[in-house]
Order: sequence, then structure tokens, then C-alpha cells
Amino acid sequence: MDRGSLDIASLHAFYGKGGSPRAVFDLLSARQAALGDDGIYIHLSTSAEIDAALAALPAFDPLAYPLWGVPFAVKDNIDVAGCPTTAACPTYSYAPREDAPVVARLKAAGAIVTGKANLDQFATGLVGVRSPYPIPRNAFDAKIVPGGSSSGSAIAVAQGLASFSLGTDTAGSGRVPAGLNNLVGLKPSLGALSTRGVVPACRTLDCVSVFATTVTDARIVFDVAAGFDADDPYSRPVAQAEPRPLRVIGVPRKADRMFFGDSLMEAVFEAALAQIEPLGVTLREIDMSAFFEVARLLYEGPWVAERRAAVRAFMDTQPDAMHPVTRAILAKADGLSATDTFEALYRLAALKRRTEPVWQAIDALVVPTAPIAPTLADLEADPIGPNSRLGTYTNFVNLLDLAALAVPGPFRADGFPAGITLIAPRGSDHRLAAFGARFFPGVGGRAAIPANEAA
Repeated sequence: MDRGSLDIASLHAFYGKGGSPRAVFDLLSARQAALGDDGIYIHLSTSAEIDAALAALPAFDPLAYPLWGVPFAVKDNIDVAGCPTTAACPTYSYAPREDAPVVARLKAAGAIVTGKANLDQFATGLVGVRSPYPIPRNAFDAKIVPGGSSSGSAIAVAQGLASFSLGTDTAGSGRVPAGLNNLVGLKPSLGALSTRGVVPACRTLDCVSVFATTVTDARIVFDVAAGFDADDPYSRPVAQAEPRPLRVIGVPRKADRMFFGDSLMEAVFEAALAQIEPLGVTLREIDMSAFFEVARLLYEGPWVAERRAAVRAFMDTQPDAMHPVTRAILAKADGLSATDTFEALYRLAALKRRTEPVWQAIDALVVPTAPIAPTLADLEADPIGPNSRLGTYTNFVNLLDLAALAVPGPFRADGFPAGITLIAPRGSDHRLAAFGARFFPGVGGRAAIPANEAA
């Protein structure tokens, strides 16, 4: 069984012919050992835990249990009963008594947890290196950052250690790692998946995201995991828009295509646009200035204070236990006032109004998932700048209550992956998935196996 056969349909075909889930999990264990990347998981499920989960599976019935025997990783800011939740801060660690509702829904559908995955501490970062644990290796080039904050979640899927994984996404954490590791990254409409049992970054913006190797798998997981949670004050029913085909797709005008000197990313985005046009859509250039201004608010306004509020007691009493970059970012909140907060909220409302006409002219927007592919050396020289540039096309999405889907695109000339992200108004999750599934087969149909595939 190769990495590609971990998609849900292939696994279920294997099980339907009498294949053993235990054999699958033994393969994953061997693959993890051979890979030698200790940064992917903070906590690996033990053989005894896997055996107990497999023993609890009902008889194989993929209709009743659409994720039967499917292995998945969970970002370690999401509760899994029996596993410590660290948010990549060992001193912060606690032992949850129950699964987060989103995990419980997946388990009830037959999915099996492989472990808790590494992340940028307290989900603050897009690079994947702000962790006291070993840094997960990018699946295609170990010199490049893995992307964050859901670094381990993405690498677990990219390296064939899980069929899908859960991440979180506040500013792009469920999309940037997908783009840098040739994966599908589904960033749902806010409130569609419960965030109860998730260590908050910005509670008003957080959502649980999904990494997978196919759009179909990501949508299956979304459909299982989605649902209103009355005990989550930020859960909201999401009426899905009619999944009619996308006809007009917006693209950033030439002046708004920012790649910060990365000519390979620029060239491959143009190649992706050339593959979109034959799919029966019209590409229309749009002015991105209001979107970019929204993006800048995320780390210049009260949402930094919201991140600070999420860990206030811990940071006030144990600041030295935090990653220094994370601590420095959150400390910026101490200079903000309530007046600053309201002024930023007023500015956001005005910018939302400015962007509304855009959605009357287009069905969706397509942007580069990541405009650059920074190296670990780049981050050592400048821990903040590359991270900020990675959020160019992601930071505005949750502030504007939009849905997004990152999908692989053509590979760069140097063989490194690059993706695109489709964005549309709230409730467009299924509509984006339908188009993403049409585009993705044109560039391979399934996430390519990294050159360093271990088994």
C-alpha cells in the first residue's frame, strides 16, 4: 500500500476486500519510524490506543460510517480525550476529559486518531517554526519552512502518515501549510465546525480546518464534522449556497500580484490562471487594496489583544515559558486601548462595505496560497518579515467572514509545489469544493508523493 492509497475511497476499497485496519496502522507506524521526522507529532497514539480504537469499530459499513478505519491527525490545540493538549507549550499542557466536538463527530464516523500534531505555539504564526519541539520538515524541501501554524497537521498528511488531519485557521494556518506541501486545505465558513475544545487564538475568527490529499476527501470530512453546537457561542448554522458552477472568477490586478521578488511563485501563479480559463470561466481583474488593508488590521489592531486575552493568565504568570517570538507578538497588545479597538472595528466595517460590490461582480476570487517559500535560514535572519508576507493573501479572509479552499497548482520550475486558493462569501464551501475538484485533476488529481517518501 503506497501513500496515495490512503485516500478514503482507496482505503474503503481495501477494507471492502477484507483488508485489515491493523495492517494499515502498522504501515503508518513503520513509515513514521523510517521517516525520522520527530517534529511532526507532539504525541503519537500508542499501539494500545490504536488497538482499543480499532476494537471499538462497528462492522464495516462505509455508508453508515463514512470514515470507517480512516487515520487522522489532530493539531495539538484541539482536545482529544486521553491525550495532553499543549498548544506547543509544555508548561501550558492540560489533560482534557473529553474530545472536542469536532473530533467526537469524526470518531463517531469511524475515524481513528494517529496523534497530536505540532504547531506554531498558541497557533500564532504562518511559518511552522515557533515551537519548542523539533520543527517538522517540509515534505518537499527540508530547507523550506513547513508552513504554519498547522505545521505538523499538514506534514502528517503530506508524508502519508494520515489520510487527513485537523488544523485551525485564524489568519491562514489551514491554507499556507497546504500550499507549501502540495495539499488541499479547506478553511470553512466561520462557525460551521464547532471550536469548543480548541485552545483559542482569536475566538471571533478561529475555525477548524481540514488537510487532505483530495478535494473529495476534504469535503467528506467537512460534511461529517460540520454542525451547529449550542454550547459554542461562536457556532452558527451555515446555509450552503446553491452549488451552481462558478462563471466569473476574480484575480488580483497586475499591481496587486505581490511575490516579493519570488519569480518562481509569480510564474507558477500565471500558469495556474492559464489552467483555470479553459474550465469555462471568465477571469476578471479586481482591485485588492481594500482586502489588503483588512489584512493589515489583523496584526495592527485589537485582534492582537484578542490573542493576548486567550492566554492572559498564563502569559501574566509564566511569560518565560512561552516561545520568545510568540511572547513578543502578544506583548504588542499591552499598548492597545479600548479606543484603539473600537476604531479598528469601525475601520473593518467600512472596509467590509467597500469589498461588498466585488462579490456582485464575481463568483469567487483566486489568489496565490503563498506568495513566497521562505527558508529556515530566512526565518533565522528575520523571524517576523517572511511570516507577514506569507499572510498577504490569507489574513483578510476570516475578518471578512469568507470561505476558502487551497488546492495544489502546477509545480514551480525547481520542482517545489505551489498552490492557489479559491475564496468566496460565507456558505460557499460546497461551491468552492466543486470547482476545486475540477481544477485539481488538471494538475494531477492527487497530491504528489514527495521525493523523500519513506515507504
